Amino acid sequence: MTDIDQLQQELTDQSPRAILKAAFARYDNIAISFSGAEDVALIELAHKLTDNLRVFTLDTGRLHPETYEFIDVVRKHYGIEIEVMFPDAAEVEDLVRRKGMFSFFEDGHSECCGIRKVSPLRRKLATVDAWITGQRKDQSPGTRNNVPVVQVDPAFSTDDKTLIKFNPLANWSSKEVWDYIRMTEAPYNKLHEKGFISIGCQPCTRPVLPGQHEREGRWWWEEATKKECGLHAGNIIAHD
Repeated sequence: MTDIDQLQQELTDQSPRAILKAAFARYDNIAISFSGAEDVALIELAHKLTDNLRVFTLDTGRLHPETYEFIDVVRKHYGIEIEVMFPDAAEVEDLVRRKGMFSFFEDGHSECCGIRKVSPLRRKLATVDAWITGQRKDQSPGTRNNVPVVQVDPAFSTDDKTLIKFNPLANWSSKEVWDYIRMTEAPYNKLHEKGFISIGCQPCTRPVLPGQHEREGRWWWEEATKKECGLHAGNIIAHD
């Protein structure tokens, strides 16, 4: 049994706070991935546990204005730096020149997400030993049902480096996340007040109707069980 398998067994039924505490105790070179949605619950929990809080976010260049505003509100509210990762300008220019602004409606979102999100994330993850995400089991049908609280990251580990991923909110429901945000009066993205639940890029995100699953608002023109942008591609690998 590897150390991570053992750690997973030890932490599987623990609280998000306990999981974060274990993550910070085990890894110094660790960062939180902040998507500008309800991941603020992670920052609210984490900023009380470490003096070495490192947070990064991905700016695809196509986020909602409310998301940009929210990122800055969180930065000021917690007095933290948020490292913003940008896509390679030449890659974006080449994609738009070849296929226009909205090619993802015709041939799927993987190419655009690969350039705007996955490549910058890979660049960032190459600099850390572990990362912390806001994934939950109840977020996506078919791809996140079995998200563990800690795992070897199958998508971003390399032959030279094993990357560890912590998912402290894996066992929390959306209701528990929002109960915590309300209780702590943490800031949140104002798009949540307009029917948006899972928030990504502006062209690829829309509000959901009552009774719809939250991920139905993302890439709504595609098959529900494939709704990952590549940041957590290992979920689909495990599913297939």
